[in-house]
Amino acid sequence: MNSTAQHVFGQRAAFYTTSAAHRDKAVLDRIIELAQPRPDMIALDVATGTGHTAFALAPHVRHVIATDLTPEMLAEGERLRAEYAMRNIEFRIADVHALPFEDETFDIVTCRRAAHHFIGIAKALHEMWRVLKVGRRLVVDDRSVPEDDFIDATMNRLDGLHDHSHVRQYRPSEWAWMLAESGFEAEAIEPYTRHRPLSSLTENVEPEDVAKIHAVIASLNEAQRAAMSVVEKDGEGYTNHWYVLLVGVKRES
Repeated sequence: MNSTAQHVFGQRAAFYTTSAAHRDKAVLDRIIELAQPRPDMIALDVATGTGHTAFALAPHVRHVIATDLTPEMLAEGERLRAEYAMRNIEFRIADVHALPFEDETFDIVTCRRAAHHFIGIAKALHEMWRVLKVGRRLVVDDRSVPEDDFIDATMNRLDGLHDHSHVRQYRPSEWAWMLAESGFEAEAIEPYTRHRPLSSLTENVEPEDVAKIHAVIASLNEAQRAAMSVVEKDGEGYTNHWYVLLVGVKRES
């Protein structure tokens, strides 16, 4: 269990309900497309936060169980469930490192914008593999870094300052290896970027960490700024954020 994550996200639960990044319709639509849901399926959304992915899945499947470590996040999800009048979503507290479900329970497992917080990524992937039926899909969307040592180190530094529960943003090549090690066949690995304001890293962050984030950006030379697409628009700094969408199909054990 990442107790730091539980504390941080308990404080930020209301923010995640309205977060544009977490409500990104294009990404949510692509997750549904990759998951290949059917009306008879049961889905698990791991580390659901306030339930954005679960709500996107619900109209396409029979039932969704959405789990998270943080009661405040799940309370926001329950409020939204009532607001949206969605009856086929169930919220439960659970740790991805020890999921409270039988083997091969689910037709789909999703995990969005959370894996970079998992303190034991191999254990988490094993648990998601365990509860997924053979031949079914795990769909992950997460923060990532390109295959570049400088950007890797810098973005992980910035995200660690933004959120002390951050563990690591993985490269697409690392994801390919981790999926294979966990018993998945990598069906799709789709990196993508978003050009986001610097405030996305500094909002709801302690002042001393905000100062460190600004110092990291200010220390970049011209080539490094170009590599990270650091520019100013209307008086505000922007930089690239890297992500990856991936599908792992569970192989026979």
